[in-house]
Amino acid sequence: MNKTVLTGALAMALPLAPTAIFAQEPATYDAEIAAIRAAPAFTVAADHIGAQHAARLEDLVTLTEIPAPPFAEETRAAAYAEMMRATGFGEVSIDEVGNVVAVRPGRSGDRAVAMVAHIDTVFPAETDVTVTIEGNRYAAPGIGDNTRGAVMLLELASAIAAADIETEADLILVGNVGEEGLGDLRGVRHLFREGADHPDAMIAIDGGDETRLVTGAIGSNRYRVTFHGPGGHSWGDFGDPNPHHAAARAVTLFAEAARPITLEGNRSSFNIGRTGGGTSVNSIPFESWMEVDMRSGDPERLALLDEAFQAAMQAGLAAENDAMGEGDRLTVEIEPIGLRPAGQGDVSMPLVQRALAALRASGLEADTAASSTDANIPISMGIPAITISRCGSGDGAHSLGEYWVDDESVVPCTVRGLTILLAEAGLAAD
Repeated sequence: MNKTVLTGALAMALPLAPTAIFAQEPATYDAEIAAIRAAPAFTVAADHIGAQHAARLEDLVTLTEIPAPPFAEETRAAAYAEMMRATGFGEVSIDEVGNVVAVRPGRSGDRAVAMVAHIDTVFPAETDVTVTIEGNRYAAPGIGDNTRGAVMLLELASAIAAADIETEADLILVGNVGEEGLGDLRGVRHLFREGADHPDAMIAIDGGDETRLVTGAIGSNRYRVTFHGPGGHSWGDFGDPNPHHAAARAVTLFAEAARPITLEGNRSSFNIGRTGGGTSVNSIPFESWMEVDMRSGDPERLALLDEAFQAAMQAGLAAENDAMGEGDRLTVEIEPIGLRPAGQGDVSMPLVQRALAALRASGLEADTAASSTDANIPISMGIPAITISRCGSGDGAHSLGEYWVDDESVVPCTVRGLTILLAEAGLAAD
């Protein structure tokens, strides 16, 4: 495994030099996938995935009904660790930040390939996560995103153990914490932290479309902005600077400056997602706060949005202070609450080519895309990484009406995930 040295948290936002790769013809990867699928041990593992699938649906229900918002995944992690141990895959532990980590040593041990699925959800702990089942339709908040992904990882672990599969590289399976919201990818950040003996390649399980292959990282910068002032009476203290007015000025300036940036180059976006502050309709508020999200797959364009945002917040503050001119001056606090690094992955990397070949072997055409997933961290560091489907269909992610359907594609799709993992790790010859 490799050691990468970064210079603090900001380094995670910048793309590092990509690792050296050696492109081969697609036919080479097609032959590699065909050889894996023809191996006797792989056949045993694939059959096991089908045989155990019904039992894993019970695990899906059990895990879904354990609340797991970011920073409160402990109970689900403990249950997941026991499920992972029961597969017989390898040594299982819970690391310093709460990731469930299972390790199966390879023959050579000179590389390590990780497959991860986040175990947290976006929903607060008090959310009703009771699963309702109608035929093959399973409904509950978080059941697809990403509890199904975590269960798929269990299916693969059990299949590898049942077939006694050996790989050249070490295999590391991780039920990681903190992918959602303000979790800010903290589980995978820990795996690739400064000075860590990190994996050499990573496959994340997330997202529903089985043909969608995430090869690029949509970065996001998120901030909580608070304008502070003394407050007062809307009549008696009129003329004093108003935090809400300052925030309104700042948002207008930001939108005017940011919109042209999003109209050029790679797709980018900005959003004011939440606002608040104030005590009553007839009071000048003592604070006005907002939460801001900016996104792009291009680190340079994301930096331009961030620059426009920072300038607009200061300009809005100054404009309100200058316009009113009486009373105490307002101040502004800009607090980073999330930093997902952007990165443009290289589709010629062997990991990507192996995934494309696995899809071709199933008669499917891949839709390569950029997204915001756990793969953002390694992609931004130049480390081979992709995100694949958790398999099955469904809808309503991040909503109370979320559901997942156990359709006929689930088992073949899960087997394909095994194919990609073994191709990247190197299925050891008997």
